Amino acid sequence: MESQNEITRLSRLTAILIILQSKRIITAAEIAKRFQISKRTAYRDVKALEDAGVPIYSEEGKGYTLMEGYNLPPIMFTEEEANALITAERLISRNKDDSLVQNFSDAIAKIKAVLRYSNKDNANLLSERVAFIKNLKSETTSNLVSKIQLSITHFEVLKIKYHSINKEDTTTRILEPLALYHTQENWILIAWCRMRDDYREFRLDRILEFRILEEYFESRSFDMLQYFTNPEYRKK
Repeated sequence: MESQNEITRLSRLTAILIILQSKRIITAAEIAKRFQISKRTAYRDVKALEDAGVPIYSEEGKGYTLMEGYNLPPIMFTEEEANALITAERLISRNKDDSLVQNFSDAIAKIKAVLRYSNKDNANLLSERVAFIKNLKSETTSNLVSKIQLSITHFEVLKIKYHSINKEDTTTRILEPLALYHTQENWILIAWCRMRDDYREFRLDRILEFRILEEYFESRSFDMLQYFTNPEYRKK
């Protein structure tokens, strides 16, 4: 019979493997912090996965990465994890950006496909029993979140025509998209505006025209926490 320590370690090894599949590189320090273990234990865990035949490569000075193309079998969610995802689906379905609603709905359909048969009916029941009161009419004000998310991760330059909230005028801007946040049912894009040579924020529902240019920008190592908490950071 397995001891509790063996079960705990097996769960941790499985979790490390999932993280390796979800991130390009992870360090031993990150593993240690995530699971509250020593770096030495993290090294041993990675070695145990390697010994089990998982193709893990170590990049000097960077961390661990999985061999490209290596895939895990379909993930089996616990009922609690499935419930959390179903609840998130109900929340996202009331969002005012149509692209986010559609893509999340498609993702949830794929997730439901790998649920155990005993959990499928429960997941569908929960979908009918969880509700978020805001935006009951399912109004949409934008359809850009998914495209902007890709432009952020691919460092793609954007060109927009924007109707300003305060000045009530329309301008054309060339932007380096950096981050998105959501407040009061509006999505806000934080970007480096080349016209102003500074950080600027743009409400997605005020963007009249949107185009991804065939141009890329270099990462500015943007720190969202610093952006909101340190006034000096915005002066860069």
